[in-house]
Amino acid sequence: MSQAYRTFFGFSREPFSSELKVEEVLKTEAVLAVADRVNYAIRLGAIALITGEVGSGKSTALRFALSRLHPSEYRLLWITAGGGSILELYRQITWELEVETTSTRAASTRIIRKSLLDLVLGKKQKVVLIIDEASLLRLEVFAELHTLTQFDGDSKPLLPLLLAGQNNLLDKLYWRTSLPLSSRVVARSHLEGVDRQGMENYLNHHLRLAGVNLLVFSDQAITAIHQGSGGLFRKANHLARGSLIAAAAEKCQQVSAEHVRLASTELI
Repeated sequence: MSQAYRTFFGFSREPFSSELKVEEVLKTEAVLAVADRVNYAIRLGAIALITGEVGSGKSTALRFALSRLHPSEYRLLWITAGGGSILELYRQITWELEVETTSTRAASTRIIRKSLLDLVLGKKQKVVLIIDEASLLRLEVFAELHTLTQFDGDSKPLLPLLLAGQNNLLDKLYWRTSLPLSSRVVARSHLEGVDRQGMENYLNHHLRLAGVNLLVFSDQAITAIHQGSGGLFRKANHLARGSLIAAAAEKCQQVSAEHVRLASTELI
């Protein structure tokens, strides 16, 4: 679509973009709560869960939480899960560790555990394993994943684990075979859609990031974006940007609810 709306409204950059610097993240109560729980789990060497609907800001909140960890002290292993086997997950971890991969689970486990010990005991780094989209993991992966966190008879919590995913992540952890993993969970955060005031704060925050301090969205437009997105940020971004394009096409300096309705016809 045309970029003319950016000139029309005077934006200095693309508004409502997902490409935010961590310091630009809106620090809502929910985001700060995620950071506190993540920090608690990491200190204990345990497991934290971050759940929520698609587009609720799980990955953004997690990225903000992890930004508080000093890179010289922590080694972050960030994995995006798929529906593959435990061996495929192990391969992803070995790639993040920059060590050799093998074709067997036993060998992969041995290599990963040795690499973790080298980092923790040799280089004095604290390792954190982050699995995003963890709700996609198979049940058999949940049944075995806890073995990576066991050192010296499970007496040394050397590998804190952060699992982020949709709501069915909890369902998978409630299975009997997942109990060895779920019993290690010490903190949970659930992100939901924001209320109407939260959406107004979010929209104005992103307008300021894009260099505009004017009240571009009417009250009715804010309400329409909130209702149309269900309070979820990703869909709100699409509706906000689309409604700006619709308003600029009509040379309107303020976005109306009708512009939001037009934008919604472009979305699934």
